[in-house]
Amino acid sequence: MKRYIHIFFTERNILSYLHLFLRSFLLSLIMVWGLFLNSCEDFVEVELPTSQLNADDVFDNSESAKAALNAIYAEMRDSGILGYLGSRMGNYSDELDHYGTASSEPEFFHKNSLTSSNLAVNRWWNDAYYQIYCANDIIERVDKSVHLSGENINQIKGEALFVRGLIHFYLSQLYGDIPYVTTTDYEVNTVISKTSQSEIFNKIIDDLRKASDLLKDSYTTNNRTHPNKSTVMALLARVYLYNSKWQQAEEASTYVINKQDLYPWSDDLESVFLKESKTTIWQWSQELDGSNTIDATEYFFNSPPPGHVALTLKLVESFDADDLRLASWIRGLSDGEKMWYHAYKYKQNVTTETTKELTVVFRIAEQYLIRSEARAQLGNLGGADSDLNMVRQRAGLPLIESSNKEALLALILQERRHELFTEFGHRFFDLKRNGQLDAILNGKPGWDSTDKLLPLPEDELLVNPNLEPQNPGY
Repeated sequence: MKRYIHIFFTERNILSYLHLFLRSFLLSLIMVWGLFLNSCEDFVEVELPTSQLNADDVFDNSESAKAALNAIYAEMRDSGILGYLGSRMGNYSDELDHYGTASSEPEFFHKNSLTSSNLAVNRWWNDAYYQIYCANDIIERVDKSVHLSGENINQIKGEALFVRGLIHFYLSQLYGDIPYVTTTDYEVNTVISKTSQSEIFNKIIDDLRKASDLLKDSYTTNNRTHPNKSTVMALLARVYLYNSKWQQAEEASTYVINKQDLYPWSDDLESVFLKESKTTIWQWSQELDGSNTIDATEYFFNSPPPGHVALTLKLVESFDADDLRLASWIRGLSDGEKMWYHAYKYKQNVTTETTKELTVVFRIAEQYLIRSEARAQLGNLGGADSDLNMVRQRAGLPLIESSNKEALLALILQERRHELFTEFGHRFFDLKRNGQLDAILNGKPGWDSTDKLLPLPEDELLVNPNLEPQNPGY
């Protein structure tokens, strides 16, 4: 297992990050030369060139600096918290049943049996802080750059600030109080302490506000694989929602929804997760053309019983029989006696001639659901109905007209369950922020109330006592 860093950053970590930048820089050259690159992991092993290129050279021009950002996005896609968040937290909550190898990583999540020494717990933490370190290094270097234009500096710094806010957001949701790291100075980070949830929230908002001021709504890539201003606002809307800042959540989601030239609503369920979908706000690129998503390979099976995971019957049976998402986004397979179901949002689980699907990180439907919930909390039930009905109408469900706030909020939560299942842990986080984890998961073997937080990695606590105390229950 590749182990990147502890929360403190050593000289070895800095060298590791230099290798990441060298890989990005050399990759951009290889793309120009038209050579074939087998894999990013292989490229890490390439010896340093005799010119002794250093990381500062990556910022000599905008293309090589953007390649450094691409390297971070590739790391986010392939490892750390975000890469397998949907699958792991689906197992951790009530979306997925595990059928794979005993004592495997998904099984620990499914049985809610994670410990402070668990490899996944340690890897998620280390990879996340490694990616934050990379973002911090970009921020520090572009601020000192004499080669990049002001426009390029704004774009690169804005993306790096967004990455820093995004990863800290998920770290705090999973681990609770965590350090908010804003420097590459390992002497500072060696003794860094936890940040309270309220302060983490303020720091995330500060990073995202700065990012939104720096970024434009136009995309720098054809397939929306680099975040723009609307991506930042979409995350802001989610952060505000999670922190019960209803007015701010409504305003941030409205900003994105109003960009109808960029994100026109579509009633076609089959097109939502295609690479060219206009309802996508931000998605990850693939390393090679013809590669598709990790999501499809995680959930897909062609014959029962499942070899890895399947949707829980509890989830499948919670859908209305007329819900079009049952036919479009869920696939059932039978052995003649029993039926199993898998997520079918992403349908390409093999290499295709050209890439057809990319992992969608933010999409417009969530923004309607965020605004619906925020409006309901603010007492605007008519506006909340209107937003919720956008999602329900596409699913073939009858339109609603609510007169009861609590009933409407319950319906919104149910709609989020059906619209966002297996996407980035939405179900677990929705139950957590609504105080419903115990009520829903108490019958799940292995579930304890303290499982609302993952354990802090034991190795980190030994290295830096300032991270104490351990989360309750571990």
